Amino acid sequence: MSTRQARVWVGIDAGKGHHWAVAVDSDGETLFSTKVINDEAQILTLIETARERAGEVRWAVDISGRASTLLLALLVAHGQQVVYVPGRTVNRMSGAYRGEGKTDARDARVIADQARMRPKGFASLDTPPEMVTTLRVLTNYRADLIADRVRLINRLRDLLVGICPALERAFDYSAAKGPVVMLTEYQTPAALRRIGVKRLTTWLERRKVRGADTVAAKAVEAAQSQQIALPGEKRAAKLVCDLAHQLLALDERIKDSDREIRETFRTDERAEIIESMPGMGPILGAEFVAIVGDLSGYRDAGSLASHAGLAPVARDSGRRTGNYHRPKRYNRRLRHVFYLAAQTAMMRPGPSRDYYLRKRSEGLLHTQALLSLARRRVDVLWAMLRDKRLFTPAPPVTQAA
Repeated sequence: MSTRQARVWVGIDAGKGHHWAVAVDSDGETLFSTKVINDEAQILTLIETARERAGEVRWAVDISGRASTLLLALLVAHGQQVVYVPGRTVNRMSGAYRGEGKTDARDARVIADQARMRPKGFASLDTPPEMVTTLRVLTNYRADLIADRVRLINRLRDLLVGICPALERAFDYSAAKGPVVMLTEYQTPAALRRIGVKRLTTWLERRKVRGADTVAAKAVEAAQSQQIALPGEKRAAKLVCDLAHQLLALDERIKDSDREIRETFRTDERAEIIESMPGMGPILGAEFVAIVGDLSGYRDAGSLASHAGLAPVARDSGRRTGNYHRPKRYNRRLRHVFYLAAQTAMMRPGPSRDYYLRKRSEGLLHTQALLSLARRRVDVLWAMLRDKRLFTPAPPVTQAA
């Protein structure tokens, strides 16, 4: 019978269908290594097995997303301490172990060892509030819908080039709904020439297309520039019609998703504060809350900026000092939120635009000035949430003690 240890570290290489768990003692010796199906009963059995081996069990996982939701929920519900060991760390530290093979068991061993050797080097994990979890689901779903929309538009434009290149160039199908509505019925130059500008305008107006006369004129003009029918035109036209219908339906789904995100986000007590900041609308605000949660994982504004990749990293060596570079380890989505918010705020009169113009006058490029503005706005947003204060163009007056 195995002796009971004072403390055991269990590393888990998490996956969608199953996990692999490896437990090590204080000397780094493996106590057990087992495959665990992503099922409540098997995970509970794993927890009891680890508890029988030690008085205190520390858990470490390499995935904090949907694949490990059940695992983390059960661990937290049973009062277990869990830390997150990034996959990048696991990948790099695997080279320090004997052998070159890569298996789930080996990765789980590396995760457990890293948690053992660096007790304060990794962030703790906990189950997020229901509202934050809901926002994560909704914003991830919206991101998938946007990606599907981009793919549909690219396919549509590729097919239109094979029908009429002038018609493909005439419109920005990603920004205008009218041309997409037109493509549900008229896709070829011959069809557009037959209907003409006047009748096409009437047809579009019946479908409540804004600027129907402009859309009709540009479409017929593009059709008149090409008299030849290209090979495969008929079949391509049917595919364009189908894609146009899919694109319109997808736009409605995105609108419904945006409405649900807005309603959910505005139930958060911080929503009014976040939305008061120029450029931070409900969609970007929901993305921000979904990523950062309640901000308890950040010491200060600097750590939040570092997570967003807005804090430069020093690369000094020898006599070379003050050499800063863009970081490689940061949350891309969080950086995207701050970048878009800064870009939106910069386009309107106010302190954000003034700051951007000042940076441009100092010789910074457009992207550099935007990133500098985004970094500045992280400090402002942090202070607003800390003090529970709405945004004001002028800084608050601080009274002397």
